[in-house]
Amino acid sequence: DLWGPLVLCVSLALMLQGGSADSKDDGGPQFAEVFVIIWFGAVVITLNSKLLGGTISFFQSLCVLGYCVLPLTVAMLVCRLVLLAGSGTVSFIIRLIVVVAMFGWSTLASTAFLADSQPPNRKALVVYPIFLFYFVISWMILTFTPQ
Repeated sequence: DLWGPLVLCVSLALMLQGGSADSKDDGGPQFAEVFVIIWFGAVVITLNSKLLGGTISFFQSLCVLGYCVLPLTVAMLVCRLVLLAGSGTVSFIIRLIVVVAMFGWSTLASTAFLADSQPPNRKALVVYPIFLFYFVISWMILTFTPQ
């Protein structure tokens, strides 16, 4: 079932799209960047997991990583709403708290499932790329400023 992760990925990429349609920077590359980072990152993490001896199937791992993007999609929605109210220090602190909380949720949810499918001596080698994957997505959400 990769429809849910696809919908979450497209939703997140659309919300991160910055420019308006009539400007010369219409945000097209931003959509592609987010889309590619999410799917390519999930494939790399899945291949890493399989090469380290994981017992989880390829598509099951992709599905877990994709569905664990939901908290970050919610964080992006909250950040967009906070940015509508204004962009100041208080706005940044609220966005930082929301993004950090959702980053933790995404990371813990995915590692709880994927780390258990690994041999005990290789769990850290699987958890670290997952941490980086969600950190990059969280950083894109936190640094987002609409045009």
